[in-house]
Amino acid sequence: MIGSWHATVIDCPDPDTLASFYESLLGMIRVEHEADGSWVTIGDAPDRPALAFQQVSGYTPPQWPGQDIPQQQHLDVRVRDLDLAEAQVLSLGATGMDSGSPSFRVFLDPAGHPFCLVA
Repeated sequence: MIGSWHATVIDCPDPDTLASFYESLLGMIRVEHEADGSWVTIGDAPDRPALAFQQVSGYTPPQWPGQDIPQQQHLDVRVRDLDLAEAQVLSLGATGMDSGSPSFRVFLDPAGHPFCLVA
């Protein structure tokens, strides 16, 4: 092994807003941020991988499901109740994509990144 997974970094126009969305979705807390707002990291324990959000000028969101601007990354989030979780993520600012199956549903976060709720 060369190293260990430290964080997944997600490009976005507003790190604070997107970090707040994922804090509420995943129950994580803010563990690091740059004073100028260009970087925010959230996590649930110091010894576990974190999610980091970095500000990108001229950010263009993915155009899922097309591949002209591919999805770049996505997270699968395991939930107990798809219907309840869907209502909760929509109230946080996610957009439903009317896509999925009986065991998963696809959404876009507030910056346009796809993510799935998985039963």
